[in-house]
Order: sequence, then C-alpha cells, then structure tokens
Amino acid sequence: MNKRKSLLRSPFAAAVLGGAIVAVVGLVAIATGLVSSGGGSTTTVAAPLSSPVASKSGEGESGNTVNQIYKADGNGVAFVESQIAPEEAEASPFSPFGEEESQGGGTATGSGFVVDTEGHILTNNHVVENAEKITVKLGESDTARTAEVVGTDPSSDLALLKVDAPSSELHPLKLGDSSKVEVGDPVVAIGNPFGLDRTVTSGIVSALQRQIQAPDGFSISNVIQTDAAINPGNSGGPLINAEGEVIGINSQIETGGSSSGGNVGIGFAIPINTAKSEIQTLISNGEVEHAYLGISGGTITPELAQDLNLPVKEGVIVQEVVKGGPADKAGVQGSSTKATIEGAEVGLGGDIITEVNGKKVTSMEEIVTLVEEAKPGEQFELNLLRRGQEEKATVTLGTRPSSVGEAGTPPGE
Repeated sequence: MNKRKSLLRSPFAAAVLGGAIVAVVGLVAIATGLVSSGGGSTTTVAAPLSSPVASKSGEGESGNTVNQIYKADGNGVAFVESQIAPEEAEASPFSPFGEEESQGGGTATGSGFVVDTEGHILTNNHVVENAEKITVKLGESDTARTAEVVGTDPSSDLALLKVDAPSSELHPLKLGDSSKVEVGDPVVAIGNPFGLDRTVTSGIVSALQRQIQAPDGFSISNVIQTDAAINPGNSGGPLINAEGEVIGINSQIETGGSSSGGNVGIGFAIPINTAKSEIQTLISNGEVEHAYLGISGGTITPELAQDLNLPVKEGVIVQEVVKGGPADKAGVQGSSTKATIEGAEVGLGGDIITEVNGKKVTSMEEIVTLVEEAKPGEQFELNLLRRGQEEKATVTLGTRPSSVGEAGTPPGE
C-alpha cells in the first residue's frame, strides 16, 4: 500500500462537530471506525464453555471459565422488547447491524443488564428509542415486565430503564473499569441475538480507542473492539471480562459490506466507564448535556503536510465551521479552497489548531476527547496557524444539539 492510500485510510477522514465524528466529503469513512479494509472477512471461533478465561488478577492463575461467568452473570441479563409504531421504526437511517434490529410488526428486540437492586437496567438507546411500550424479561424468568425509561443519552447510545420486579429476580452485575482493559484480554458477551435469549459467546479484546457513530450522528469515543460474536439482538447486552465484571455495552458490528447484517468478527462495545459517569445524571435529570465546539476537521500527518505544502507536520486542519456555533463566534475559520488527493476532496486555507489550553494536539481524536471531557460553558484557548501566522481564539463551549443535522452539517457532509 502506498503512502497516499495509507493517508486516505488515516484519521484525517475524521471530522468533529463538538464531539461529532463524521466523514469529510469524498474521504474514506474511517470516522466511525467502520472501514472495510478490502480483505476477507474474519472468522471467529468461540471458545468452548469449559475453556478457562485467563485472568490478570494473579500470575499463573486461571480465570473463570465461560461457563462460570455465564452462571454468575446470566441472571443479570435482560431480554428487552420495544413496541414501535411502524412510521417511527422506519424513520431512522441508523443501522448498527446493517439492518433494523427488529422481528417485524414494529417489535424491536435487544438486551440489557441490571445495574442495581432498585431495578435499573442499562441498554442501548437505539433499542428503545421511539418505543410506545417496553417490556423486559429478567434472567431465566418468562415474565414480561413493563419497563419505564428513566433517561436517555442518544449521543452515547445509552438508555436507563427501570422495572418493578421482586428482589429475587434482580441480579445486578458488577461494573468494571474499562480504562484497565488491554488488547488481547478475554471477554464474554451475553445477550439475545436474533431473539435467542441468554446466548453466550466469547473472544478477546481485539482493539481499543475505536470511534463509532451514535444514532444522532455524533461520535462515541474509547470504544472497545471485540471478536466475540455480536449480532442483532445483542445490542445493550454486557461485554464481560475474566473477573465477571462488565467492561462494555455491546452496540454495533462491522458487517464487512454484507447485506445480511451478520457478525464477521468485528464488534464494538461502549466502554462501561462512559455509562458509569452518566447513570446518576440519567436518574436525576433524565438526560445528559454534552459540550459542543462546532467544527469539522482532520488530522495532519507528515505525508499530508508534504502533499498539501502545509507549514506544520502535525496538528488539526479545520475543514468547516458551523455558522453561529461556538467556534464561529470565536472567529475560527474553515477552508476556503479545495484540493483533490486520489479523487478525494480536502479543504484548504482553514485554521490549523496546534494547541488547546496550552496542550499540544496532534490529532482530531485528541480534540474529540477534550470536548467530550469538558462541560458546556467551559472555555478552550486555541493556538492557531492562519495563513502562516500565529493566532489565538477563546471558544466558550456550547451545548451539543440533539443531532448532527441540527448542528448545521448532516453526517457525511
């Protein structure tokens, strides 16, 4: 693969709209972390139920077997059914599995898991969005219980439900620390793929720091990639480590271009630390506010700098600035001309961001993370290069709109 092709598969294709990752026009859609590499599909072989899942807790010690994890945590997993009006079910283009996660007749199915003894259940927002009625079955119980939505965060694709159930049916799962997850760690997924309840699969953490697109078009960062088989109906279910702790919420897969929507060995889980930071806010407020910067841009690599004759070899080049957004109000400027590289259009003439709050930035992903960690109303001091001259801009972060479209730039544009 030549350098230019490597470049076009690089994170330069990412763009930020205050934490939104979308594809710059004409560039490879690596922004969502769902890029097909052009090779064959990955074959996943799940470990037998009796295989030991190695634990990092002690040297030379075997971890729990898949069977042990399933027995310990299976009763804490919920089967979620959402009754959705036909017109609502067809309204969203978001398709985490290459097809609508539905059994037909306006019934969407997914998974979830109990997080406390009060009956709170964590799942994906796309499992319950626009639902007229939600029911859950807990563990081995065949009783369908009505669940209410306590709060949702479409930008993180999370929803918190609550069900009135006897304590004997509530088996909260222990929430782990996703920041300690390492590539190669063994994992187990429990859920209800294709409506087949309490299905367990196993695999490893195959990559970290992925970015996927939420239903509202904004990005979800620090996503865990796994080869444990995940399929439609697994959405909202737990990804569990060798200690039996939840480290992620299974959410999407890469279909490899297949129209079947089936697993090809690449699944994505929202890190549990993202959910842990939001649960209490969802209980208290029913929603989560995210900070908003209002730009799109891309990572500068040495190859890109050479091809475009840029004055620096690293940083973030601004492509677009949302009119009336926080960055626009602070005077940040987007591209004024276009260049074509291997048939892809790249904006030129926009500001180059080199530092945020005195910290050097070398990638768009760094800015995404900084925005996601900030709160509306906080200020970003940006160091910029504008036509070769150093400039500064003070941006007061706004509140993220409810969708990328409302931000002024639709996904992929």
